[in-house]
Amino acid sequence: MKHWIMGAISALAIGSAAQAADVMKMAVTTSFNNSGLADVLLPEIAADLDLEVQLLVVGTGQALKLGEAGDVDAILVHSRKAEEAFVAGGFGSHRTEIMYNDFVFIGPKADPAAIAGSDAATAALAAIADAGSNFVSRGDDSGTHKKELSLWAEAGLDPVQFGDWYNAVGAGMGAALNTASGMPAYVMSDRASWLNFGNKGDLALLYAGDPVLFNQYAYLPVNPEMHAHVKNDLALKLEEWLISDRAKALINDYKINGGTLFVFNAKTAE
Repeated sequence: MKHWIMGAISALAIGSAAQAADVMKMAVTTSFNNSGLADVLLPEIAADLDLEVQLLVVGTGQALKLGEAGDVDAILVHSRKAEEAFVAGGFGSHRTEIMYNDFVFIGPKADPAAIAGSDAATAALAAIADAGSNFVSRGDDSGTHKKELSLWAEAGLDPVQFGDWYNAVGAGMGAALNTASGMPAYVMSDRASWLNFGNKGDLALLYAGDPVLFNQYAYLPVNPEMHAHVKNDLALKLEEWLISDRAKALINDYKINGGTLFVFNAKTAE
């Protein structure tokens, strides 16, 4: 019996098995789902490939666990170190980069910690810590959370030692942004989720541009040698589409209020 974490996973499908000849499961990050890009891509995949892709929307850490268990046929995530460990452990057959965006720091428009003029992402975080300004962390082992923790470490700071101003919510990007909007508080988000977020309230994008905030998304088919039941033929069929000019046009043309959410940069499988 497969292991499912109830309440942490939501399955989405555009179309139905009756409408598509083939069906596969792919675990994707909440940030990818929050961006709205899935609503653009999945109908086109169904039309072009006669393939229904059912999405299990979780954080990167949980997506990797689903892949390790063989509960999905492929994953689309954004934490390179964890992805490379997944492949090295034999759970993924290979890793293919698909697209990127960047992480951004969101916060109250008044910017009480004055991060807008920071010369680096680590300096912005240090300023928030020095000011003791409210900060919301996803706290969910997602790719965004992993990146946030690495930045605190680079700044020489440890969230374990922080006071009540640091709020780990253990939830997806949308929930974290909603919490930050309600407080209001600083929060690190991927750009796509922020642009597609409707409850901005008093929040604004205050800091971006440090190369360290680069956010690569990659596609990893689950290794059929580890789990013989996975639909590797469909995972490879989808991968071929994801690195095609057709996908490139759809990804690059997807914008919200003129803002680009992702940039296609597909590379051949590693």
